[in-house]
Amino acid sequence: MPSRPTAPSSASPAAVGAPPIWTNIILFSLTFLAAAVLVPWYGFTHGFSVAAWALFGVFLIGNEMSITAGYHRLWAHRTYDAHWSLRLLFVILGSMALQNSAWAWCSGHRRHHLNVDDVERDPYSALRGFWFSHIGWMVREYPSGREDFSNIPDLKRDRLLAFQHRHYVPLVLVTNLGLPLLAGWLVGDLWGTFFLAGVLRLVVSHHFTFFINSLAHMWGERPYTEENTARDNPVLAVLTFGEGYHNFHHNFAHDYRNGVRWWQWDPTKWLIASLQWVGLTRRLKRTPVFHIQRALLAMQFTRAQRKLASLPAAAAATRVSELRQRMAHEYDSFLAAVAEWAKVKEQWLEEKKRAVIEHWEHASFQQQLKELERRLRLQRRRLRLLQSQLA
Repeated sequence: MPSRPTAPSSASPAAVGAPPIWTNIILFSLTFLAAAVLVPWYGFTHGFSVAAWALFGVFLIGNEMSITAGYHRLWAHRTYDAHWSLRLLFVILGSMALQNSAWAWCSGHRRHHLNVDDVERDPYSALRGFWFSHIGWMVREYPSGREDFSNIPDLKRDRLLAFQHRHYVPLVLVTNLGLPLLAGWLVGDLWGTFFLAGVLRLVVSHHFTFFINSLAHMWGERPYTEENTARDNPVLAVLTFGEGYHNFHHNFAHDYRNGVRWWQWDPTKWLIASLQWVGLTRRLKRTPVFHIQRALLAMQFTRAQRKLASLPAAAAATRVSELRQRMAHEYDSFLAAVAEWAKVKEQWLEEKKRAVIEHWEHASFQQQLKELERRLRLQRRRLRLLQSQLA
């Protein structure tokens, strides 16, 4: 695992004297204690029905998907468009997740992406430690966490989100108390459902989401960029409904996918894509394959060159010289492919603007782009072999 950037040795001036936010402290403390004490006590003394456990799963998935597909990928990054009925569902279940209104959540998240790892301006910078990035940033009034909605003019025009922001507290109470109690009454297990689908669901949902701000910046690999602390971690992807592929996300934030490979666990991606078939989502944004391959190759070159530079002086001069030549040749091929891709793309855009492109011309351009993508994939394989020799 790549080493984590070193945090500043002294405490940030912004952290000194930050007053506590007692509402959040009491909320997080009481819900955690209830989940840790009351839920097991009720389970041992009364037991939980199958229906209560099923509702726990339903509400947990609904909350997490409303955050990942709704707050995050729909509103914070605008990676796709959604039907009003789906947006309404995200508002209801997102309020139930109790992670603030979409305005506040998305505004803070956009600041995080703009200032990632800046200990003064990133609301939940991982460089300030696990506790701070996981939950600490929400229990004190740090300057980096102050609300500023100037970066969400698009969301402020959304009347549904404006309604949620104005009536957030009533929505939270109705969804977190009313929905679990109503569901429990309907299945004949009122308190069992409340403890599982109400209390335990809320705590689990909170910390699964908080892992993205903390562990996903500390534990995992960085295949696309080392310019920030974000990591790709398949274990966290399972817990966070696909958000664990965080290094990809920070490099390609406007892609509706986080797990870009078909086999990577990203149920949020599958949900968004599936709903497109029934007209509930549209205009799904995808990063061109060539851009992804280029980022992967650039990181491979960076690491291979680092290994080459660290070879001991006693290494055979002829062997080192040969490896350097091969590296230079591969890098020249990489630059040539990037330049050719840019040229082909520019030609295609010019033809498209003139609106005279024919089907066979369009197919020809697409074929050229696919050939360039294939060349980069082959080069990645060659570079992996070269890296193994460097090791």
